[in-house]
Amino acid sequence: MTKEEKNKSQQGRAAIFGEGVQSLRHRQKNRLGGWLLLTVALLLTLIIVPKGGLIPDYHAPGDVASRDIKSPRDLLVEDVELTRAKRLEAANAVPLVYQFDRLLGVEAIRRLKSGLELLLQQQSGVEDRQSPEILLQQLEADFGVPLTGDEFRPLIKLPLDRDLAVSTVDALRPVFALPIVASFASFEKDRLQGLMLLDRNSGEELNAALLDRTISLNDALSQAKEALTQIPGMSALQQQTLLKLVQQQLRPNLLFDQPETEKRKIAAEEQVAPVLFQIKKGEMVVREGERVSADQILKLRAIRESGRDNRSLQTAAGLLICILLLIYVGFHFARGNISKFHPDSRDLIFLAVVFLSQFLLTKVSIFISTGMGNTFAYIDSTVYFYAIPFALGAMLVRIVLNSETAFLFAVCSAVLVGILFGNSLLMALYALAASLVGAHGVRQCQARTTLYRAGLWIGLTNMALLLGIHLLAGRNAELELLWKLGFGFFGGLISAVFVNGTVPLVESFFKYTTDIKLLELANMNAPILRQLMIEAPGTYHHSILVGNLAEAAAESISANPLLARVSAYYHDIGKIRKPLYFIENSGGQRNKHDKLAPSMSALILTSHVKDGVELAREHKLGAELIDIIQQHHGTTLIKFFYDRAKSLADPGMQQVDERDYRYHGPKPQTREAALIMLADAVEAASRTLTDPTPARIQGMVKKLINNIFIDGQLDECDLTLKDLNMIAKSFNRVLSSSFHHRVDYPEPVHIVREKTAVEAKLSPEQKIGARGAGPDRKSPEEIQDPEAAHAKSRPEDLKRLGIS
Repeated sequence: MTKEEKNKSQQGRAAIFGEGVQSLRHRQKNRLGGWLLLTVALLLTLIIVPKGGLIPDYHAPGDVASRDIKSPRDLLVEDVELTRAKRLEAANAVPLVYQFDRLLGVEAIRRLKSGLELLLQQQSGVEDRQSPEILLQQLEADFGVPLTGDEFRPLIKLPLDRDLAVSTVDALRPVFALPIVASFASFEKDRLQGLMLLDRNSGEELNAALLDRTISLNDALSQAKEALTQIPGMSALQQQTLLKLVQQQLRPNLLFDQPETEKRKIAAEEQVAPVLFQIKKGEMVVREGERVSADQILKLRAIRESGRDNRSLQTAAGLLICILLLIYVGFHFARGNISKFHPDSRDLIFLAVVFLSQFLLTKVSIFISTGMGNTFAYIDSTVYFYAIPFALGAMLVRIVLNSETAFLFAVCSAVLVGILFGNSLLMALYALAASLVGAHGVRQCQARTTLYRAGLWIGLTNMALLLGIHLLAGRNAELELLWKLGFGFFGGLISAVFVNGTVPLVESFFKYTTDIKLLELANMNAPILRQLMIEAPGTYHHSILVGNLAEAAAESISANPLLARVSAYYHDIGKIRKPLYFIENSGGQRNKHDKLAPSMSALILTSHVKDGVELAREHKLGAELIDIIQQHHGTTLIKFFYDRAKSLADPGMQQVDERDYRYHGPKPQTREAALIMLADAVEAASRTLTDPTPARIQGMVKKLINNIFIDGQLDECDLTLKDLNMIAKSFNRVLSSSFHHRVDYPEPVHIVREKTAVEAKLSPEQKIGARGAGPDRKSPEEIQDPEAAHAKSRPEDLKRLGIS
């Protein structure tokens, strides 16, 4: 495959697959942001909601314990079996409820009296005799029972008088007033368990002594028979007939009320409180190798369940809503009120991955802490929580993005950490303080030792906060406080270790250029810089000087000095492709542009930007450096060749188009890119100064910055007039120190003598030529700098800039 075919293949793959994660920067992020928010909220809910520890589950007594297990906290455990036994005992102690219906006997006596009155009226002839059928119906209605023919005929023929009827009713009334049960044997058996007598009509409790008079139906019939025999003048036929009537009227009036009894039993069970037994913190529940008993299984399950928050689906839904609102409101507040907060799609994916990874790490750490607490019972398992690297996420976000995004990340993560640890405000405060200190500590991470310095400050902050919380709780000095302080300090250091190992992964996967990556790129032994030094030494030297100018200017306006310096090193790497077409690499040779048309020269000059972008992508310099390489000339005019083209153009032909002699842009989008543009122009123009005094340097710097400003090249970056003033001052300071005058040290006596002897032998014309020539001086006419060939600006243009 030829080189041309290889390039076409690479371009095809780029068109299909893009540039990996880095290509997400330019995609529409509204829809992606919504899906990311929902995904993060759902996954965080799944991470936060489940609780539990590493307590093994033994299913049956006799299982062998796999390790020593101690209780991590004080617990009150319900003894289910004993509680059930107590409640059963309370239910059995409830007396059986019997209902006594007094009105049943009264109603039976009334029916007997009414029926006997009807029979007396029929026999006495007071009323007209009725037909047997009508009389039968009336008797059935009065007695309240159906009558057969065998029962009806003896009643009609029964000889009665009023005294006999009255005596019969009076004799039977005491019998019907007694408590009568259907089965006296069942009644006696229930009575052994205890009985409660209630009035069926009023519901009032009756005297239990009434139960002593309880009789069965047979006994009641016998007493009725005996009462009838005691009536004077009653024949055997009358007794037999009336006894049948009594037998029909007798009903049990003392009945067992099972529903009421069950209701009272349930109420008694509910009044019995659960039987609890205590497990003390640090108590050895089971030892390794022992057979686990039923009581130990009960304790182990209680310990495992105590670490769980049995949240319902409703609670999980509530947590999901809270997470959605927290992240959504925080994001939109920052986007509307913080000027530096404008994440693209790649940044959103990065934030989501860091958020989920941190909470997954925290969740795993909780399980490990629980296991450590069971293994080393003399240290409370909650003490290990303070070693969790809560600051990890905020530090990563600060290194990769900026302080504003890191602050928002720290606040949101701290709130959710508090929820994860059982709505603990102190844990939320602990995580927030660690995150903010960590993010502040890595704000200018220009050496890997900065990470460990930040970890040290996090550890000290953790210790101070834990001490304050301990004193706030009113607790005295104790050994547990020392453990907390130690693990808090360790948590800060481990945060630095995690960040140090994670940053390269983030740089590789998300194609970010962090300060740590910039430190690696600042190594002058990088392959592309060594190639630049060999093939384009003038450009190499120019890039180093531009780096010095840009770094000083970045420090003066609080930009990123490291990014400015490294970007300056690489901003002209595209000149490697055609180094001899740039004046700084000509080495005194004839200018190659002398034989080229101005349009071709302009095309060659603008191509170094495109070539630089390609080389930067080939060497994976990162998106930030690629953008600066592409923007460092903006859309400036190559005025030297533009003027040359206009002077050579035929007046009768089409006029020269200025757009053909401008760089393709875009204009600088960041302050660092604008600094490279300004430093590049200033450094190139400074070479043309024949007598670089501070005043001339200042005038040149002001003139160039003013021209670039008037040309509109700084319209799309965040530089202010105040920033431009500070940049000009820093350029003046650096250039004045670079072009300082050296002391003319006297030469040794023997060299002076030799020069005097040589000059004595020269002619006057030769002496004048020797004095005027010098290997280190060139006349201004010999210096060419097309990038500095700007049109002369008027004095009032400098006033517009605010730096005149």
